[in-house]
Amino acid sequence: MTTLHLMVGLPCSGKTTKARKLEMKYSALRLTPDDWHIRLFGHDYEDNMTESEEKMHDSRHDSVESLMWDVAARVLVLGVDVILDFGFWSRSERDGFRSRAKDLGVGFQIHFVEVPEEVLFERLEVRNAMHPEGTFFVPEAKLKEWIQIFEPPSQEELEPSDD
Repeated sequence: MTTLHLMVGLPCSGKTTKARKLEMKYSALRLTPDDWHIRLFGHDYEDNMTESEEKMHDSRHDSVESLMWDVAARVLVLGVDVILDFGFWSRSERDGFRSRAKDLGVGFQIHFVEVPEEVLFERLEVRNAMHPEGTFFVPEAKLKEWIQIFEPPSQEELEPSDD
C-alpha cells in the first residue's frame, strides 16, 4: 500500500540520514524542506537574528512545506510512497498529517529518530563548524529552546496504519 512516511525528531537527530535510507528502501519521494529552502532563499537562518528576520525565515519555511505537501499529495495519489522530512515536533501536527493520509486513502507511518541531548549538541557543534550542504546554522540556544517544546510521539502514534 502507498504510504505517507513522517520523519519525527529534532535537528541533528539523524532524520535526513534515515530518510535517505528509507527513500531507497521504499523507492519513495523524499521531501526535505531545508534543501528547497536554501535553494530558493539561501542560508537565511543564523545567530543573533532579529525577530523580524526569524519571522521571515519561518514564513518562507512554512511556504516551502506547504508546497511540498501539494507535491506529496499528488505523488501519493499516483501510487508512490512519500517521506516528509519535516521534523513534526507536535502531536497535533502529526495527527493532522495522519488525517490527510487517511483522506487520500494511503497508509501512514511515523519514523521517530531519537538520540540523547548530549549527542544532539555534539552533532550541532560539528554541523555548525562544517556547514554541510543543505543544512542551516542552528544556534545552540535555539536547539535548547526546541528541545523544551518538542513532543515525542507516543507508542500508539508509532503504530503504522493502512486506513
